[in-house]
Amino acid sequence: MKQLRERYPQARFAGIGGKHMQAAGLDAWWDSEELALFGLVEVLAHIPRLLRLRKELIHRLRALTPDVFIGIDAPDFNLGLEIKLRRSGIRTVHYVSPTVWAWRQRRVRKIGRAADLVLCLFPFEPGFYREHGVNATYVGHPMADQIDTDRDPAAARSKLGLDPALQTVALLPGSRGSEVSRLAEPMIEAARKLSSQEPAPQFVAAMANDKVLALFQAATERLDFKEIGLVSNEPRTVIAAADAVICASGTAALETMLVNRPMVVTYRISPATYYLAKYLRLIRPQLFSLPNILAGEKLVPELIQAESNGENLARETQRWLDDEPARTSLHHRFLDIHQNLRCNASKQAADAICQLLKP
Repeated sequence: MKQLRERYPQARFAGIGGKHMQAAGLDAWWDSEELALFGLVEVLAHIPRLLRLRKELIHRLRALTPDVFIGIDAPDFNLGLEIKLRRSGIRTVHYVSPTVWAWRQRRVRKIGRAADLVLCLFPFEPGFYREHGVNATYVGHPMADQIDTDRDPAAARSKLGLDPALQTVALLPGSRGSEVSRLAEPMIEAARKLSSQEPAPQFVAAMANDKVLALFQAATERLDFKEIGLVSNEPRTVIAAADAVICASGTAALETMLVNRPMVVTYRISPATYYLAKYLRLIRPQLFSLPNILAGEKLVPELIQAESNGENLARETQRWLDDEPARTSLHHRFLDIHQNLRCNASKQAADAICQLLKP
């Protein structure tokens, strides 16, 4: 938004967005929390509300007739919206390619109908779209521009009130209540097992919001293991403080890679969602974490569903803590990937949108 405003000083932005977009000048008709849902089974109860919201949004946008509609992520919501707007003569951009190369590949046909242009965060994505006749361009990842590799864990530990000299394990259970409710217990159990080692590490967990804090705190009380420092709103400092990280797949794993810390990546979804997705062949299970996908090989351990338990998480984390040469090798690989993603993404995205808007 800021980059577009530099090119179009009188630009108006309206639609759905969170606090940062609103601070940048978005006329927010709804807050982005309205769309903060995940999974197949979990979203079913919200479908009537989401359909009503989308219908009203389409009505407002057709009346507004914007120069361009930019759908940011949320493909299950945005792609259908973009198809209808494009049929009405409104140019459409989809920013953040859905993971069609790993999950529900048949969506690429729908994306081709929906978007005049797809803005991709990862360098391998435009080639996939070209094979299917979809206009896409690589712009880099905004997070890679924002984050500098941090090699001073002692300073981060001091900032968080931790012992600067003590080996540290960070826990990042995610930002959605549904994922935290499934990942908190195996992460806490892993911390309990690691605490029996000599010398025992200290533990710190990043809490994305008040709901996550309440869920995670309740899990520590239920499991009677409270030796974990809980830190709100500073995930990158928590990552920087760590010698190793246990994190949810997704943004947490990407942030951990960019800060440059060894990690064990884990994920759980509801059994119904998982087995339905496998039955419908919606999942490509070779690699699921972004560091491994970007590297094209298994740089970090991945534990999904039943494999995501305290014993496995603790074992893989201890391997990182014990193997300094492996940590050093991983550091160099992460640096290379970081540089490939650092492209001044917001400028590149704005340039691509301006090109689309040319008569």
